[in-house]
Amino acid sequence: MAISTLPACSVRAICSSVPTRCFDNLTETTAFDPKEVDKVVKMAGVRTRHIAPETTCSSDLCVAAAKRVLDRLQWKPESVDALIFVTQSPDYLLPSTSCLAHRDLGLSDRCAAFDVGLGCSGYPYALWLATMMLSGGGLQRVLVLHGETPTRFSDRSDRAVALLFGDAGSATALEASPDRTGLPWGFNLHTDGSGWRDLIIEGGGFRNRTPADPRQLCVAMNGANVFNFTIKRVPSLVEESLLAFHSPAESIDYFILHQSNLFIMKHLAKKMQVPETKIPYTIQRYGSTGGPSIPLTITQGGLVRPADRALKLLLVGYGVGLSWGSALIELPPETILDHVEVG
Repeated sequence: MAISTLPACSVRAICSSVPTRCFDNLTETTAFDPKEVDKVVKMAGVRTRHIAPETTCSSDLCVAAAKRVLDRLQWKPESVDALIFVTQSPDYLLPSTSCLAHRDLGLSDRCAAFDVGLGCSGYPYALWLATMMLSGGGLQRVLVLHGETPTRFSDRSDRAVALLFGDAGSATALEASPDRTGLPWGFNLHTDGSGWRDLIIEGGGFRNRTPADPRQLCVAMNGANVFNFTIKRVPSLVEESLLAFHSPAESIDYFILHQSNLFIMKHLAKKMQVPETKIPYTIQRYGSTGGPSIPLTITQGGLVRPADRALKLLLVGYGVGLSWGSALIELPPETILDHVEVG
């Protein structure tokens, strides 16, 4: 069972980023009947989405966020010991997108950099990796970049996805905690590869390099299976995590869920018996941005932050893979939260 508790590190800053182009589903959609669009918007909750142009990739969104983080923290690029880049919409099949971000940020050749090919569960996984790296000794500062541009691989004629996705990036700056005080961080990670077909881009990889059907270069989603997976797995994940980390639900300030679908998230809140005041939503403004929706919701979800104590957050990612996981962390009051729009 992939449950672990690690000494806490310090979240120094989180910055989210989106493209400047904001698309209004209700007023700008022309591909579908307005009545059908209205139904989808009410169900999924996505009124507006930020859409990247053809010249903007996930690396551009994340680098913009990372530059803001480095500037506000006054970290010199050479002080960063490692960079983790999480994405399923890389700039190229090779080289790794982390190398491109490393180049654009001017990091040292002594900085470790690598990609993690996870989607909606990627943020808890990446924090787990970064925390292990920092708690192992030797490393002091790690950047976690998580970006996705799902509108670039969406079939605009497929109503199931065309009105749902938005693009976003993020940068999270983590630092080793010298005194190792505070709440230990907890991670609970799961995988079920039997559901690999439920969210898939069948073409473009080396299994099917040049598909005869161009639609196989776009994402296909089995909505019923994804819904059943989410309703089955997420409540038990949360219950298991709270028990394993000795944290009753009342002690959690916010449950930060991957912003998958408003109907699903409200259903999860009822099933988990969590007050909706503890589940912030950003899907109405930004759409479903995949894994980056978690840091985006931390910065843009209207979290109320006391000045005298850290927020206790349970981060929950779930989706493509199928993969799901949680991270129990603390967000100190001095943590910088920021947001940028990328032209």
